[in-house]
Amino acid sequence: MKAILVTACPAGIATSFLVAKRLTQQAEQAGWTLIGDIHSTIAARTVPTAAQIAEAELVIVVASAPVDLAAYEGKRLYRAEMDAALQDPAAVLNAAAAGASPYRHEASAQAPVTSGARKRIVAVTACPTGVAHTFMSAEALENTARQLGYEIRVETQGSVGAQNALTAEEIAAADLVFLATDIEVDMARFDGKPLYHTSTGAALKKTKSELDKAWQQAKPYRHSGGATVKKEEKAGPYKHLLTGVSFMLPMVVAGGLIIAISFIFGIEAFKEEGTLAAALMKIGGASAFALMIPVLAGYIAYSIADRPGLAPGMIGGMLASSLGAGFLGGIVAGFLAGYSAKFLSDKVRLPVTLEALKPILIIPLVASLFTGLVMIYVVGGPVAGIMNAMTEFLNNMGSANAVLLGVIIGAMMCFDMGGPVNKAAYAFGVGLLASKAYAPMAAVMAAGMVPALGMGIATFLAGKKFIKTEQEAGKASFVLGLCFISEGAIPFAAKDPVRVIPACMVGGALTGALSMLFGCELVAPHGGLFVLFIPNAISHVWMYIVAIAAGSLLTGVSYAMLKRAEAPAKLATA
Repeated sequence: MKAILVTACPAGIATSFLVAKRLTQQAEQAGWTLIGDIHSTIAARTVPTAAQIAEAELVIVVASAPVDLAAYEGKRLYRAEMDAALQDPAAVLNAAAAGASPYRHEASAQAPVTSGARKRIVAVTACPTGVAHTFMSAEALENTARQLGYEIRVETQGSVGAQNALTAEEIAAADLVFLATDIEVDMARFDGKPLYHTSTGAALKKTKSELDKAWQQAKPYRHSGGATVKKEEKAGPYKHLLTGVSFMLPMVVAGGLIIAISFIFGIEAFKEEGTLAAALMKIGGASAFALMIPVLAGYIAYSIADRPGLAPGMIGGMLASSLGAGFLGGIVAGFLAGYSAKFLSDKVRLPVTLEALKPILIIPLVASLFTGLVMIYVVGGPVAGIMNAMTEFLNNMGSANAVLLGVIIGAMMCFDMGGPVNKAAYAFGVGLLASKAYAPMAAVMAAGMVPALGMGIATFLAGKKFIKTEQEAGKASFVLGLCFISEGAIPFAAKDPVRVIPACMVGGALTGALSMLFGCELVAPHGGLFVLFIPNAISHVWMYIVAIAAGSLLTGVSYAMLKRAEAPAKLATA
């Protein structure tokens, strides 16, 4: 059979060529003649000649970007999705041979799906750390929306702030607002627009399904009282906690790295007044780390009650810190301040002339008094006792307890790779840094590197079991793992969760256990192996590397053995 293949992807680089290569290989095995019409930004387009088009019995279009098909008027044409062509090219060719139909060109038929071509979506993605999930879900939304024929603009609220910010004009022209956020974002600008909310994980793993649900379930958003949370969504305590953690993290990372730099001059060099080491410790330890708990509490309260909750939250967090209640006290203070401020905002009614005083005077004053008094007379003492007991236990626990804690932390970090369980373990490790308990943070980061590193190792050890795109994803996953971005393993987990997740958890548990057993301590809560280049940022560096390597190898070898090679599909011949 003679056929023409048309490929195009939004970036016009890798995917166009990968699709063409996969389909061409399968076509050659079946004795087909396949001519490529590849749309790319890095190579000139080779357009089939009029004679080649006339001889072609079939045109196959695999495109996630607009393409001009006018030249193929009247030819039998079949459209396929990128993922299907990459994963099972034989099935795509069989379906094309059986299901193609005569193509009728229309002037507006430039998108893969014309029925949705005029629908416009504006989206926002944001995750607590503002790294992997934020940008991976944005990319998934952009690619899938274009495949479905929608116009889309995605704003990412990552660790470097908002990028590709949506304009008022774009929001006004949109038919749908799609929020894939695990933390609170500014909602006032979406007042009156049909809005759908989901998590970054769902947007990444079930993109098409979530977009379909969005059109069916989106409801007009009504912004009231400056609240950032849509009332119908009833955002829970976990989401408020993650919002606080997300704002605290830059403080912790900066402070931890500056403290680590001060250690270059010696572990106790900062004790000598007037030295650079002392100045660095004052910046990182006495300032950045001192702000950790107030920022955590303040932005938990901000998530609950918007700006009126920020001041009482930070005041409560500062009290938690001074009372020795640590990050647990900061969490309690944040929720006390947030819910008291929200109660005042919702329930207190004032004359119109005095209403403007409520958010800047009455709510901060009353909520701060309430939170402060409860922290001093009720919460502070008991929570400080709990924190002291926890810190004492962590600092003096025996090998058996350390290994057990490492196993639990490591398995949690690898269970959902950036999901709620992973983030809970990470928040636990970060919170303990304020109490100078550094061992759990070391176990957290080491285990968090295992899933992505393990998948890279598996694709190297058992390359024949993985298709070409998975092998390429494995290389990228390995690099992400080195950077402590466990989400690099998500494509593998989404496709084969029954085998990938247990393999990752076993490796993560081993790494966490070894890290705790070796007594590794880490002062910088992010950065992966690159942090190790800073002297004294991690104790027992070589044993730490051994722990990471052992768990990663266990995961990689386990999955390489468990992975089933995909049986090649039989291809119909012409």
